[in-house]
Amino acid sequence: MKNFQYTEASQPAQAVQQIGAGRDTKFIAGGTNLVDLMKYGIEQPDTLIDISRLELAKIEKTATGIRIGALARNSDMAEHPLVTSQFPLLAEALLAGASPQLRNMATLGGNLMQRTRCNYFYDISQPCNKRQGPTAQAGCGALDGYNRIHAILGLESGDLNQSCIATNPSDMNVALAALDAVVNVSGPAGQRAIPIREFHRLAGNKPQQDTTLAPNELITSIDLTTPQRAGKSHYLKVRDRASYAFALVSVAARLVVESGRIQDVRLALGGVAHKPWRLTSVEQQLIGKPATEASFREAARQLVAGAKGFEHNAFKIELAQSAIVRALQTVAA
Repeated sequence: MKNFQYTEASQPAQAVQQIGAGRDTKFIAGGTNLVDLMKYGIEQPDTLIDISRLELAKIEKTATGIRIGALARNSDMAEHPLVTSQFPLLAEALLAGASPQLRNMATLGGNLMQRTRCNYFYDISQPCNKRQGPTAQAGCGALDGYNRIHAILGLESGDLNQSCIATNPSDMNVALAALDAVVNVSGPAGQRAIPIREFHRLAGNKPQQDTTLAPNELITSIDLTTPQRAGKSHYLKVRDRASYAFALVSVAARLVVESGRIQDVRLALGGVAHKPWRLTSVEQQLIGKPATEASFREAARQLVAGAKGFEHNAFKIELAQSAIVRALQTVAA
């Protein structure tokens, strides 16, 4: 691991000022992802700014829902009464991720910024556009390699070898996408709010950039708006083993059904794209339809339309559709 300087921030404004002054500076809180990246030589910061002592861990009620501080631990979020009562989908997704030990350390902000678990990204001897950037002509090692865990959706037209088929690994991010979370950040230009659908990005021609967050901005909190209609939700995670495994496919589903017909629906997929995958147009087409398997199967077909499978992950196309139907049936029941 490269030698680095270590400093602490006592206020968000101080943290923003410090990260703007360094050439290669990173924030660290729980460190459950960043420390691994440093050990593997993927991240090599000159300075780490410890933000774990900032007063950003509160979970509190707002006029429209709740606000969760960026330093709230995953385990605390999953058990907090405001989360479990109003947003059980988020609690369920958090408990599906990692292990109890990691959930006790990992933070909301770190989870939002969690980087891919692609094997080629973690192996610095392999080519990787996400690690080196497409201008380095690195290519994507997964395209012709072992790509079982990789993306099938959001692969934009053009030369895929100059892009990336890695996936976003976070369970929490999938639930937040379905819940229309808003990410609040602070930077040199002040504060701004970023809708979660605009926060994470597809690989495009900048696969090294996972989010739209500027390098000198600090995540301070997220806002969740309480749904106007009471409904039911479910987070379904399909993985190779029952614990401590990343999703091959996951589904965050929320459904409001009255008199057998769908009144509101939210659907987001994980494990299938560079960002949590959600198509509101598909949700709108479900409104007013009967809450039946036929309706769910048609929505699943539309949600994965245009999917592209590779040598080892083509099975994900059918798996994703089956998972969507199963999740919606579970909620409808």
